[in-house]
Amino acid sequence: MSHAEVLPVLESDAVAPCCPPLSERPMSAEEAEGAAKMFKALGDPVRLRLFSAVASHRDGEACVCDISDVGVSQPTVSHHLKKLKEAGLLSSERRGTWVYYRVEPSVLAAMGALLAGAARTA
Repeated sequence: MSHAEVLPVLESDAVAPCCPPLSERPMSAEEAEGAAKMFKALGDPVRLRLFSAVASHRDGEACVCDISDVGVSQPTVSHHLKKLKEAGLLSSERRGTWVYYRVEPSVLAAMGALLAGAARTA
């Protein structure tokens, strides 16, 4: 009997943009909280490396077995991947004994739009 948990895969429409571009209008408290959660998750060098490894992996997804070489133990990798998922930056799916991660395209688009407006005003 298997105790493997099948994790839900988020559809790209399931992740709403956090907020409007910075140059459009001041953020609400809720928008700022959502954006801060994403950027805080990426504020750790190990998490940023893991996020980059998933984002740049062929086919747009990576098995945890392919991205674990970031200089920390496997339990620490799992902890950081969980934080990236909680921030809405990654989704995952268990296939047998491995978990595959993918970057949510709508999240990347939202983060890009948020920062692009600031870059034009600088």
